[in-house]
Amino acid sequence: MSVASDMSGQGKPTIVLVHGAFAESSSWNGVIADLKRRGYPVLAVANPLRGVQNDAAYVRSVLDTVSGPVVMAAHSYGGVVMTEAADGVSKVKALVYVASVSPDTGESVATLGAKFAVSKLFEAIKGVPFTLPDGSTGMDQYVDPDRFPEVFAADVDTETAEVMAVTQRPASAEAQQGGVTKAAWKTIPSWTLITKQDQAIMPELQRFAAERAGSTVVEVEASHAVAVSQPGVVADLIDTAARATAG
Repeated sequence: MSVASDMSGQGKPTIVLVHGAFAESSSWNGVIADLKRRGYPVLAVANPLRGVQNDAAYVRSVLDTVSGPVVMAAHSYGGVVMTEAADGVSKVKALVYVASVSPDTGESVATLGAKFAVSKLFEAIKGVPFTLPDGSTGMDQYVDPDRFPEVFAADVDTETAEVMAVTQRPASAEAQQGGVTKAAWKTIPSWTLITKQDQAIMPELQRFAAERAGSTVVEVEASHAVAVSQPGVVADLIDTAARATAG
């Protein structure tokens, strides 16, 4: 777990950030810095990316350590995990989906993606089998590093995008295929940042999910890596959600 906190944020909710597949907690660095300047305590969770139910259980265990109100924000696959993890947690006051989706019960990344045109990112994913010391096996998924800048971070400077490609964290195949059993957006107000240049989660899919959830929507000309390319826009929406649900 990567934690950034600011005790001057007394009276403000803690912002809990959940990264998605092919990323890690540092993808929130610019957003964290902006939120801290605004006086928010911030916690960036190291999402395991092992499967929806396991990941959600871990994120929920992190939520249990936070005192006081929480605003959650999640990027990409992290939104699926957040949707499951936040359900029934009374301290969570708002959900912010960033270049993400809000699945309904039974839906997965794969089933939602099948509703719309195949994204360029999907075509760039490679499967790599692994074996653990106990003999168990599985399949990890990566984005082809050569295509990562194009399909994930097209509006990020080339040097940074290439570093992101090398440091990407793999997601298990189960993470893409596993469905949620709960849908926190049905009881918790949500906000969605739709990335209009996204080549990973198609904008049409983001709009579909946001409209179904009754989410407050902001659209921005950005790639999937909007938290890196435009952290201020992401922080603005989180701040808006926090202010709207305060008290």
